[in-house]
Amino acid sequence: MDLILWRHAEAEMFAAEGGDLQRALTSKGERQARRMAEWLNQRLPASARILSSPALRCRTTAEALGRDFKIVPALAPDADPQVVLDAARWPAASEAVLVCGHQPTLGQVAAQLLAGQEHDWAVKKGAVWWLRGRQRNGAFEVTLHAVQGPDAL
Repeated sequence: MDLILWRHAEAEMFAAEGGDLQRALTSKGERQARRMAEWLNQRLPASARILSSPALRCRTTAEALGRDFKIVPALAPDADPQVVLDAARWPAASEAVLVCGHQPTLGQVAAQLLAGQEHDWAVKKGAVWWLRGRQRNGAFEVTLHAVQGPDAL
């Protein structure tokens, strides 16, 4: 199974109204989201399931893909890493799953899957960490397939 962790692009520091969940992307963030969406659309299978935090900055980032996605309230800021894995149906999902979410949760998910330990790994704004899980020689292994930031495109 492929699990793609996509941190929302750069957002405003404060929302004019509505609090943290209503923070919009900056113009730089909009460019970051478009760049990463283009990169992802060249690689994501058509069958990929896309999940997003309810935060405006995540929804807007995910919208850049131009694909249907599901808003998952449990993926809101400060979600527990296990909530992300449960929403993605890791490792049992038959399709690739992209999760558009927040720090520190996404970095914690990556650390748990790749290192087997709790760490607050940094995922840059707008960046993607593409993880792949598979059975090999009777054991389940997770590999890092790709890390891509929007500013390198």
